[in-house]
Amino acid sequence: MASLNSFDEWSPLREVIVGSALNYSSHERELSFDLFFHENITRSEWYYPRLSMPGETKIARSPIKQRYVDELNEDIEGIVETLRSLSVSVLRPMDLTADTPHVRTPAWSAAVVPPLNIRDNTLIVGDEIIETPPMIRSRYFETQFLTAVFADYFNKGARWTVMPRPMMTDASFDPSYANSTAGGPTEPINDPQPSPYDVGFEMMFDGAQCLRLGRDIVANVSTANHALAVDWLERHLEGRFRIHRVHRLSDSHIDSMVLALRPGTLLVRSPDVMERLPAPLRSWEAIVPPAPERNNFPQYDDDDLILTSPFIDLNVFSVSPDTVLVNDACPELMRTLEKHGFTVVPVRHRHRRLFGGGFHCFTLDTVRDGGPDDYLNG
Repeated sequence: MASLNSFDEWSPLREVIVGSALNYSSHERELSFDLFFHENITRSEWYYPRLSMPGETKIARSPIKQRYVDELNEDIEGIVETLRSLSVSVLRPMDLTADTPHVRTPAWSAAVVPPLNIRDNTLIVGDEIIETPPMIRSRYFETQFLTAVFADYFNKGARWTVMPRPMMTDASFDPSYANSTAGGPTEPINDPQPSPYDVGFEMMFDGAQCLRLGRDIVANVSTANHALAVDWLERHLEGRFRIHRVHRLSDSHIDSMVLALRPGTLLVRSPDVMERLPAPLRSWEAIVPPAPERNNFPQYDDDDLILTSPFIDLNVFSVSPDTVLVNDACPELMRTLEKHGFTVVPVRHRHRRLFGGGFHCFTLDTVRDGGPDDYLNG
């Protein structure tokens, strides 16, 4: 294992963690889950459970068919093999065991989900691991599965920080974005139940809300929860990194809206995205691929819970400034990137819409060649 060093999204990749989906069995429908995925959960037969009494969560479980989990695990192993074939060292989290029970805090309980989308709850900035405050209750202890990996990096000199952990009562969440967004949920998410552990809005923020550009970090802020967390990041990283806020570029994550593929080149969902970015980034080349085709995705049953937009495949993963892992179901995207001089490595990932993540979500790049360069001021 090398020493932790990851400042950007594109420098030659040496070491990466790839997530695990072992024993993924269901999604739990409760307030935090529905707020997070509100833009894509719109079917009227699904309801939105609330906390039925202080400290006890009413849970509606949405089972995931075992064949989807089996195929996802096959595809993850394909990602691992592909990265290793490109001379990248691949590390893995601990797997979730089948007998792992619910976890309980003073305010709520939730089933544990496996450490699949590991980009979300950790932000790597240079030589520092920052565990971010979770946004979904079932993922509250997800970074525990990475403890052994993080400890090894710490022993090699890395900084290791944990942001303040939220109480995550209903009153902790700012629902304003969800309740103001067109095409959102079938009912407003505006019925928080009181708890004796209420402390008001709290920090909740995912690493996937950040675009890392050397010494600069672009952070998406859509709620009061995000704003508090970015306040913390600004103070913690002062003098080492500059934080640039973008407001409501998306509901939370920005890595299916915009990704930096190399200095001067962005992959974006639409030209409108460029207008929302910090001024220095608006002069970068914008690659806008064709809209995804319906036949790029599997067809699912009515009881299968769709968690992402069709633009999830913009969630590519760069191995170097000219080499990109792309879903092999997206010929339009592959052709577009090849026209711009990229070497495309096609990799299978079938059920990204059911599990809420693409290649960038499933990976946490820990060692790249790049440093704290200034890409925004020349």
